[in-house]
Amino acid sequence: MIISVASGKGGTGKTTVAVNLALSLDEKVQFLDCDVEEPNAHIFLTPEIKKKHSVNILIPKIDESRCTYCGKCSEICAYHAIAVLPKSVMIFEQLCHGCGGCSLLCPEKAIEEVCKEIGIIQIGKSKKIEFINGKLNVGEAMSPPLIRAVKKNITDEKVVIIDAPPGTSCPVIESIKGSNYCILVTEPTPFGLNDLVLAVEVIRKLKIPFGVVINRSDIGDEEVEKYCHKENIPVLMEIPFDRKIAEAYSRGIPVIEAILEYKKKFQELYKNISGD
Repeated sequence: MIISVASGKGGTGKTTVAVNLALSLDEKVQFLDCDVEEPNAHIFLTPEIKKKHSVNILIPKIDESRCTYCGKCSEICAYHAIAVLPKSVMIFEQLCHGCGGCSLLCPEKAIEEVCKEIGIIQIGKSKKIEFINGKLNVGEAMSPPLIRAVKKNITDEKVVIIDAPPGTSCPVIESIKGSNYCILVTEPTPFGLNDLVLAVEVIRKLKIPFGVVINRSDIGDEEVEKYCHKENIPVLMEIPFDRKIAEAYSRGIPVIEAILEYKKKFQELYKNISGD
């Protein structure tokens, strides 16, 4: 079973839920940190990293001795990664999605594809949890290829927990698609509700079953609960604001180790999702 944990808004406690759910399960667990721009689950899981490897995408390289500056490569590029001037060609590597269309259509065969590293994948072990994360290189804008590379390590033999990036854009969709269930973490504030509504629209488009966890549930207002009730969205769990949780988080300590009763709560959350 693949369970992704997402949030329309950053800072809502998404990683807290993902990490503590993974640590609470008695099953074999694989944890994927797909928040490749700012991975932080390793702080709580403290895995022993055993393997690292780089992830590359192919980008175009122009042989200007053959180029006639016809502009076909620029015309085909939907992301404006190539600009053809009267006597030169400019490549904007950060915009290139590595589709290879420019190389295929070049009538002069003046484009070859070369590898460019965009980040690394780390694979390790945290007690019984298999841990995998991706780290996007500083300055890189293309995280989906790295997220796809992280997800290639998914095995059917384990319960897979995916810590998705915040927001509702391409990296989130890449992270959660293919999941059997998605947990949306939010907070009971106007900002939390606004971004939850956006996230629900995305999840419904992807046709993934989902439910909501309300973090810091005793602050803010009741609008999130009203929205969930109106939209028939299950509220899977409520985590009240607790100084002990905040202190544990600041020290990199999982909630289930700081407040033992939360282990049972996360186990019940999993049973609710999986139907076990």
